[in-house]
Amino acid sequence: MTIELVVFDMAGTTVDEQNVVYKTVHQAIQRAGFEVSLDEVLLYAAGKEKFQAILDVLQSKSNEPIATETVMPVFQDFEALLDRAYQELTPKAMPGAVHVFETLRSHGIKVVLNTGYKRKVAEGLLQKLGWEEGPAFDLLLTADDVPRGRPYPDMILAAMQHFQVTDPKLTAKIGDSIVDIEEGIAAGCLISAGITTGAQTAEQLQTANPTHILTKLEGLLQIIGL
Repeated sequence: MTIELVVFDMAGTTVDEQNVVYKTVHQAIQRAGFEVSLDEVLLYAAGKEKFQAILDVLQSKSNEPIATETVMPVFQDFEALLDRAYQELTPKAMPGAVHVFETLRSHGIKVVLNTGYKRKVAEGLLQKLGWEEGPAFDLLLTADDVPRGRPYPDMILAAMQHFQVTDPKLTAKIGDSIVDIEEGIAAGCLISAGITTGAQTAEQLQTANPTHILTKLEGLLQIIGL
């Protein structure tokens, strides 16, 4: 199997941040007076740009269209809460992440991180991990960098363009949410894999028809044949 580019999700896939983002989404929504469970937040919000994530959670609880004016104060409260949460957070690399990155790069395969976070949040996480673009991985792409977030393929297509990879069948995507899988499928990736280390279960991931479901990152190396 020939792969030239692998796009990895961050939180729940390569970065263990104890689900703080979705716990904070849950907190902000509850503070706004909406009754929703953390499981519902994980189901409807995982992997998405966070304004869209909050909108989708609220929409799941309503039969009427949710207005932007309703979502914006919840989103702003979320951002303020998240800033405070991240100041206290000590993220860790997911087991096997560094080894997988190093193995892929030693075989000339580009390693891209992508996320539904804003760039400021993503860079703050990476700084705490000590992961720098260049030494640790090849490129970071965030929801800020493209017109459309997941499940649209814009971040993967931007990574392909950056590294001049013209055939999506030379690419792989791996993430812990349904929209990660949908993103990979929309981009035409040869591998669009879900992983059970983060937000959603194997049963939930299977609903997106992934090419593979992994329980650990090293499983990707076996699929590729490294």
